[in-house]
Amino acid sequence: MKGEEVRVLSGIQPSGSLHLGNYFAMMKRMIEYQEEHTLFCFIVNYHALTSVFDAERLRLGTFEAICDFLALGIDPERSYFYVQSDIPEVTELTWLLSNVTPLGLLERGHSFKDKKARGIAANHGLLAYPVLMAADILLYEADLVPVGRDQKQHVEMTRDIAMRFNQTYGETFVIPEPEIPKDVAVIPGIDGQKMSKSYNNTIEIFAPREELRKKVMSIVTDPTPVDQAKNPDQCSLFALYSLFLDQEGRKELRERYLRPGLKYSDVKKELVEKIWTFFEPFRVKREQLMRDRDTVMDIMAAGAKKTRAVAVEVLQRARTNVGLNY
Repeated sequence: MKGEEVRVLSGIQPSGSLHLGNYFAMMKRMIEYQEEHTLFCFIVNYHALTSVFDAERLRLGTFEAICDFLALGIDPERSYFYVQSDIPEVTELTWLLSNVTPLGLLERGHSFKDKKARGIAANHGLLAYPVLMAADILLYEADLVPVGRDQKQHVEMTRDIAMRFNQTYGETFVIPEPEIPKDVAVIPGIDGQKMSKSYNNTIEIFAPREELRKKVMSIVTDPTPVDQAKNPDQCSLFALYSLFLDQEGRKELRERYLRPGLKYSDVKKELVEKIWTFFEPFRVKREQLMRDRDTVMDIMAAGAKKTRAVAVEVLQRARTNVGLNY
């Protein structure tokens, strides 16, 4: 069992280019966590198989996501940074957990029901998604799992599965807690809904400048005339711009909204510059990494070796407790 350290775990699917929602809701916090806790950060390519059925797209998406994280500040020396499929122990633990997971628990999953309602085929992978997620969390004895509100139920399901396993086979797993920061719980997309690849409403972190400009200029705003005050609390543009401002900057932007004369088009142009400038140094580093595949692969091989040392210990405890080690 681990000592007094606090372990934090989170991952992201390589199912498309990373966007502002990914960065501010998860990646930025992950980079900060490696300074104060033991961080497990990974590319979730097994989960991506529920929605990506193009092998080349998955391969490229995985490599790009690795480069994105490294460019944005994940330090493999100070964290456990790995690709999900490089840790075979997670699939065996998924099977062990499956046998204590009630079918009804999975069928009640909000994400499963939502995807079915949107016409996505209800296959076993989609149904069992929370069990694989539970294995990801429990395999590394994570204490905290930073998630958006839409993923909170999956962490709660992980807790339920872990407690059922512990009750059945004896103390085996650490029971994790979800962490949902209030200020970045939901990042709006260009249409006002939660920013998500599923909704095709994202603003990509490393988009070419012209593509970035088009995306930002298409952010949906209300029809309030220029000569009237605007409501910042119901404006996606305000919410997105605020991500790049400190407390004083948000206050000034709010005051501009509350005074007549503000043009949404002007704010959008400013936001383009904010995004481009903010990610400029990361963009340069990412381009270097994308050209140096051998170095990137060496980093990930070392990350997998380091991470498997933890995974093997926990899996062996679970195997012993269920009776597989004879």
